[in-house]
Amino acid sequence: MLPDFLRFWGAQPAFENQWPWLLGIFAVAYLLGSVPFGMVIARLMGLGNLREIGSGNIGATNVLRTGSKKAALATLVLDAGKGAVAVLLARWWFGEDAAQVAALGAFLGHLFPIYLKFRGGKGVAVFLGIMLALDFWVGLAACLTWLATALVFRISSLSALVAAAATPVWLYLFGMPAAVWLGVLLGALVWIRHGANIRRLLNGTEPKIGKK
Repeated sequence: MLPDFLRFWGAQPAFENQWPWLLGIFAVAYLLGSVPFGMVIARLMGLGNLREIGSGNIGATNVLRTGSKKAALATLVLDAGKGAVAVLLARWWFGEDAAQVAALGAFLGHLFPIYLKFRGGKGVAVFLGIMLALDFWVGLAACLTWLATALVFRISSLSALVAAAATPVWLYLFGMPAAVWLGVLLGALVWIRHGANIRRLLNGTEPKIGKK
């Protein structure tokens, strides 16, 4: 018999809904996740085209490089919100299996948005919003992990990488073993999307938070 701390690897969510419903939930969540709030806010506030600013990313960190903290905060809240809303609505109407499918759909929508020819963001805010919706304490632990790393190192990408790596552990410790697989998958995607950042971190050239 496996020890308790290894049993979560075999845990899976109980699928209670039929696959056509789950595919529909995934599609709706994907479309919601695809909404590029960073670009919309930058346009509305006259901050320019995010593709031509900083890293060219559509997330809150790059919006902050425009010099507008309000725009960056709005992007952070809306990006996190679309992930959370997808999870909460799916759970309310269909249950826990649908919530996890919606989480994956919204996250992939942000990373590969149909509205931007599948060239999206890195998914950190959406990731945190999803975790807050799946379980408040897990999400809070992930956010605090990001914040603590950011306060020490002042590097957004490093904070995201540490939070993504720690989240599967938080899911297990806070009693959500059936969601650990989802945390591992989303965390791995966060790391993959930060490939260029990882190279800059290793070279010591990664910009710090607030740098234009």
